[in-house]
Amino acid sequence: MLYYLYEYLTAHGIHIPGLGMLKYISFRAGMAVLLSLTIALVYGKRIINYLRAKQMGELVRDLGLDGQKQKEGTPTMGGLIIILATLIPVLLFTRITNIYIVLLIVTVIWMGAIGFLDDYLKKVKKNKDGLSGKFKIVGQVGLGLIVGVTMYFHPDITVKRKYADAKVVNRNNVEQNFMPTEKITVSTVPFAKNNEFDYSGMLFWMNDKDAHEWAWIVFIPIVIFIVTAVSNGANITDGIDGLAAGTSTVILMALAFFTYVSGNIIFADYLNIMFLPNMGETTIFVVAMVGAVIGFFWYNTYPAQVFMGDTGSLMLGGVIAVLAIILRKELMIPVLCGIFLIENISVMLQVVVFKYRKRKYGLEYAQNNRFFKMSPLHHHYQKEGFHESKIVNRMIIIGVMLAIVCLITLKMR
Repeated sequence: MLYYLYEYLTAHGIHIPGLGMLKYISFRAGMAVLLSLTIALVYGKRIINYLRAKQMGELVRDLGLDGQKQKEGTPTMGGLIIILATLIPVLLFTRITNIYIVLLIVTVIWMGAIGFLDDYLKKVKKNKDGLSGKFKIVGQVGLGLIVGVTMYFHPDITVKRKYADAKVVNRNNVEQNFMPTEKITVSTVPFAKNNEFDYSGMLFWMNDKDAHEWAWIVFIPIVIFIVTAVSNGANITDGIDGLAAGTSTVILMALAFFTYVSGNIIFADYLNIMFLPNMGETTIFVVAMVGAVIGFFWYNTYPAQVFMGDTGSLMLGGVIAVLAIILRKELMIPVLCGIFLIENISVMLQVVVFKYRKRKYGLEYAQNNRFFKMSPLHHHYQKEGFHESKIVNRMIIIGVMLAIVCLITLKMR
């Protein structure tokens, strides 16, 4: 809104000293992260006290983990802190008509609402199972459908690819190095020299024109799968104090860097990557969320004063998935979101191995010979005797290493 105020005043010949800074994305991003961090830190405590007063405490199942029952009654639904601390700066400092900003705001509200409904049923309606798993999946599929359709059909979502034989030119003419704006379903393949992959290529039996016209047949289902998988991965990772918030912060910081360079034609030219028109504005959203999650992390570190609940974890996973998709970096998710992936795989392995051993050797053998002592993976390490703070810190370090690997891919090509 402040950007539009600047435009309105400038158009009417009104010049206020300092207001011109609002035209710079870097300035608005800096203000957004400071405001989001302040909101989360200052008002986070008030939200926690409100949730405690409303008896929104966590009901902890006895899983035989050290210190587990001590967390009984800790307020949940703390994801509301992240949502509010993100949306307020975004509404103030971004051009909210930007299609990418609209998509991300929809993602926050959509996934936050699904998570909130789940937490509400558990805490207020005393339904220990919360929202049925199939309804969560329907919600995730719905968001994936919205994102996929918008990405494919919206006229403002385009790319500019660099010519293979582009020459170095003056920075004022750097656009000469790029092809005309295209409306295509192209993505980035990490660790590859010729690193652009067009989803229309999967329709190999069609000619090029028909393949591009029908690319949505493969593109939209893949988007739905990514949104569902990453949001569930974040949800599963949210099992011990600070783990989901800490790992998500690292992922979001990496995505913020990709957002800025992809939306700046000079950096895109230097790094030899696709230029994404209108993407620069998204940097403000991402850094605002980084500030919000760090502010939440202040209260979520061990011993946690608040849990994010599904309100926060499903929302964070959804936002990370959508960011990767709009940045054309979705093929990098297995590396960047490696912690989410490992946590997801640990649960699937536990179930598959248990069912196999139960069928082959019987129930008693399967119960006494599980693949992990407990899943997800962070609970396995708790059973091994590691303190949860050590588990969280080491997983964050691994997350940082994975994020660095992703950043290195910009030059490894």
